[in-house]
Order: sequence, then C-alpha cells, then structure tokens
Amino acid sequence: MNYEAEFSNIVRSFRKRHMGKGPSQVKTTFCKNWAICEMEGNLSPVEKFIVAAQYGKQMVRAARTEMVKEMYRKNHPIEMEEFLGAKFIDLFVDIDIDKDLGMSIFVFDQDLEQKFNSKDKHN
Repeated sequence: MNYEAEFSNIVRSFRKRHMGKGPSQVKTTFCKNWAICEMEGNLSPVEKFIVAAQYGKQMVRAARTEMVKEMYRKNHPIEMEEFLGAKFIDLFVDIDIDKDLGMSIFVFDQDLEQKFNSKDKHN
C-alpha cells in the first residue's frame, strides 16, 4: 500500500466534504512527524473571479489559510488519525494564489516517515 497516496485521497475527500471543493491534485510526502501535502487546483470558479478584484487576492488567501486551519479545528480529522494510527497535533497552511498551488503541513505525534516508508520498501 502506498500510504502517502492514500493520505492524499483522505485530504482531498476531507476538503471536498467540508469546503465543497477539494484540490484537483494532492501529493503527500512523509517527513519525520509531518505529512506535507502539495496541492494543485484549489480555487473554485468563484474564488478565481474574486481574485480579479482589487483586494480579491488578499481575501482569497486569508480564506484559504486561516479558514482552512479553522475548519480542521472544528472538524477534527479523525479519519486521518485512524488511517495513520497517530494523533493530529497542528496544521500549517499556505497558498500561492497566482499559481493556484497550496501547501499544508499536518503535524502528528509520531514519526510517519519511519513508520510508513519502511513498510513501503517491504511491500
């Protein structure tokens, strides 16, 4: 099983369920106790329209960073914890509005790289 690819699917479906739209592509890399997700195709058609307005970029960037973090605080990612067998601790989020590229770094209480990458090599 490719644990990083499966985690990417969980992230995409979580965002779709709680925000109405998930990213079109997610690539996850486990590094120590982080799950680093690179995301493309985050912006909805409405957000792309808003970005064209004078303060649109700042509004969309604020929504896509602070509101995403708030979404995870309000909707604890239990499915991620169950899949990884690790406790979710924190989330860092940023997005480049012009490129429609986002980064989310999920922090867990265990070394995911050691836990899962060694399993991938044996399968």
